[in-house]
Amino acid sequence: MPCRSWWRNCAIESDWEMLVIDRLEDAISPLAPEVVRIRKLISAFEVCHHKAERWAYNLLEAISTGNTNKGLGTRKPGTRHPAEEFWANVCSVLSAWCAGDPGAMLALVAPGLPASELLTCLGKRSTLKVWQVQRVIEKIRSFVDWPGRSRDAASPYTWLLYSEQSFQGLNSSRCPPRYRSEESLWLATVCTMIHDTRDGVPLALSLGLAIDMLWPCHWDFRRNLQIVLGAIGGNLKPDKPFTACGRNISLLPARDRLLRLADKLRFYYTDATPSAAVEGTLLAMLGPKTKVKIWLAASLEKTLRLQLDPPPEMQEASSLAAPAWLEAFRCPPLPRTAISSPRKASPRMVG
Repeated sequence: MPCRSWWRNCAIESDWEMLVIDRLEDAISPLAPEVVRIRKLISAFEVCHHKAERWAYNLLEAISTGNTNKGLGTRKPGTRHPAEEFWANVCSVLSAWCAGDPGAMLALVAPGLPASELLTCLGKRSTLKVWQVQRVIEKIRSFVDWPGRSRDAASPYTWLLYSEQSFQGLNSSRCPPRYRSEESLWLATVCTMIHDTRDGVPLALSLGLAIDMLWPCHWDFRRNLQIVLGAIGGNLKPDKPFTACGRNISLLPARDRLLRLADKLRFYYTDATPSAAVEGTLLAMLGPKTKVKIWLAASLEKTLRLQLDPPPEMQEASSLAAPAWLEAFRCPPLPRTAISSPRKASPRMVG
């Protein structure tokens, strides 16, 4: 049975526990607006976010108080998180490289990732490399000052291979209209395969999909960025696997802590006898049980477990496996060592 929309950040089909939690919702409906707001924040929660643990405890506070003023778009205008400054610096450095003047940006240093290190892996500029780096810039820039920037027509990002249907394992088999005039560059990008692994099993990853899934808000964004830039520069055998959303989620540093939080939440909304540590921390934070708190706590606990141990259909969706048409396709090579004019793609190149 397809799950309710609340669950779409962690499942496609309902399991018996979700159905039980749904019945808890039915018993307290109609929901008050502030309760709906909290449940929507749980539906937007992602364990792969670089601030996931902080958001988890923000949600606990919201469940406890019955309301929250936190969420996307609530930050004061003109303020930025330090991570956003890093993203903006990366865009500046890469833009200077594309323009042939990286020296002007070498003074920009982000902790643990100086500009010189960022650019070394790219090697010499070429038409293809510049085009690919421009897509990386657009992807990152679309997240600076998000969500406001997402509505800014001056900072677009057009998916290379991912499509909305990819949530069910499908990927676009045709060049997006925006890239039709540079179709050979698009095709060379999506056909470039990174020799990656998923949960320790070898699995080829399209460079196009890697750029699409290069979420700046991801906990391992810096390493993912280096993998993508390295692949653009010709290194298709990275030392570490690419992590994105549910992909390689076992590598999440906060995994064990979030699982322990899920255990504590289960103590709260069930009749199980909690340990003294749980009794003195989480239960004190959430306060006396109510039907609304039980439903919200159960929803957060189940969301955490499903994201940390995704069901098969979500594992398939997050695997980023190359679509069948791309696996069977043989892309013509493009020169990577010198700036040149894009070639026109033959109609037979896309299917």
